[in-house]
Amino acid sequence: MNKWTGLAMASAAAMLTACGGGSDLGGSTETDLSGARGSLVYNPPLRVTALSAAEFKDRLAASASGKSLLAVAGAPKCGVNIHYIEYGTVGGAGEATNASGALMVPTGDAAGCSGARPVVLYAHGTTTDRAYNIADITEPARPGASEGSLLAAMYAAQGFIVVAPNYAGYDISKLPYHPYLNADQQSKEMIDALAAARKALPRISGQDAGKLLITGYSQGGHVAMATHRALQAANVPVTASAPMSGPYALGAFGDAVYYGNVNLGATVFTPLLATSYQKAYGNIYSQPSDIYEAAYASGIETLLPSTTPLATLVSQGKLPQTALFSSTPPAPAFAGITPPTTPPALAPLFALGFGSNNLIKNSSRLSFLQDAIANPDGAVPSVTTGGQAAAPQHPMRKAFKANDLRNWAPKRPVMLCGGNGDPTVFYNVNTTLMQGLWSAPSPLALPAGLLTVLDVDSASGGASDPFAAVKAGFAQAKAGVAAQGGASAVTQAYHGTLVPPFCNVAARAFFQQVLASGG
Repeated sequence: MNKWTGLAMASAAAMLTACGGGSDLGGSTETDLSGARGSLVYNPPLRVTALSAAEFKDRLAASASGKSLLAVAGAPKCGVNIHYIEYGTVGGAGEATNASGALMVPTGDAAGCSGARPVVLYAHGTTTDRAYNIADITEPARPGASEGSLLAAMYAAQGFIVVAPNYAGYDISKLPYHPYLNADQQSKEMIDALAAARKALPRISGQDAGKLLITGYSQGGHVAMATHRALQAANVPVTASAPMSGPYALGAFGDAVYYGNVNLGATVFTPLLATSYQKAYGNIYSQPSDIYEAAYASGIETLLPSTTPLATLVSQGKLPQTALFSSTPPAPAFAGITPPTTPPALAPLFALGFGSNNLIKNSSRLSFLQDAIANPDGAVPSVTTGGQAAAPQHPMRKAFKANDLRNWAPKRPVMLCGGNGDPTVFYNVNTTLMQGLWSAPSPLALPAGLLTVLDVDSASGGASDPFAAVKAGFAQAKAGVAAQGGASAVTQAYHGTLVPPFCNVAARAFFQQVLASGG
């Protein structure tokens, strides 16, 4: 028995024991250990849990977070069977590997809960927890359970089949790193997870209606858009997509950070990105100490994702909490952006990204900035063309351009959702930028009616605004957090917990509208 098979069987057995799970249908289990892309290791896959609509509602109503989710998602009209799929895929350099994920199937007699159902292919956001598993919602504290519950309530319990990979490098995957924001690999993996799930559906009483809807949040917003792009390029039908709060314009976003607009979470995102692109391209550094300060360079390539909590890694001195860059300018010319003081409202956020225990060496920041000046992006530090840098020379900037999504135009309906106050994935340099590129007079402009953009943190347009209720709900939730913990609490909660449920309910409404119109 190889390590992959042993881990998979142990994981399945543990969940089966804990959850009383099983298969929907009788008969033997087929196995495919070929590792081929899209192969389903166990068919039928393990059923982690089966809940009627009433049982699911009661489970959610038993906790404060569940009650909040019910208030946004609405009461379940369908029951939900959640299955744990394991499939073959590839890593960042094309190496064969395995990964796991969730397959959620609606059940019950209510209208829209049985028969052929549309499929939502969902990509999750950044996590440092290697044990992340969306398929196991049985214990709320388990990594991935919260997002799994959101997907089950938001989509599966409303009549959608859901396919949600955990990603290579997480859960039982044998890949020793995660191909973070690698558009090629992550879109391939989404397609592989979908292929594996479709193999399972006939064995678990699921029926695919042939309507494919793609969405994801944060990192998953980028993955969702990359997946739509890849499927379109392969002439595979996509019904609609709804990327949410994603770093779509990676080149512009990366330049903004190095210009001093350091986002919340940058000390986590940077090593995930550097390791991902080093594995894919092999040229980000000769050794980690080329870019990282000596205090952090040793072991950083294998640090994330980790089974050790992020707070512990910080307390152990493995990562700084917020200081990405030194508070000493890398050269006199950059004193004004070390840190930036404009706009004044964002100066406190940017200041958090600088300190004496910084992660990135000044020499590394300097070489990046020199290339950004010599080979500028069309959106940073100011908007010119809005497009990608023509010929970046710095290896990280080359990698950002290779994974930047400003080079295509969707042919099917797309909704972009986010919040303009996001301190983690900046709205203007990602969502607003894509909106501009996909609007006239850009060469990438979409036909009228194909693009919908929702800023949940904007004023309602009144009775004619289809998202007025979403905006009002977000405003109320934001005010509640502010009342409890002030502005700093809003900053901390904004990207991770405030925006996701409201963008997801908007995405669901968007999908339902497209389906109703015959999309």
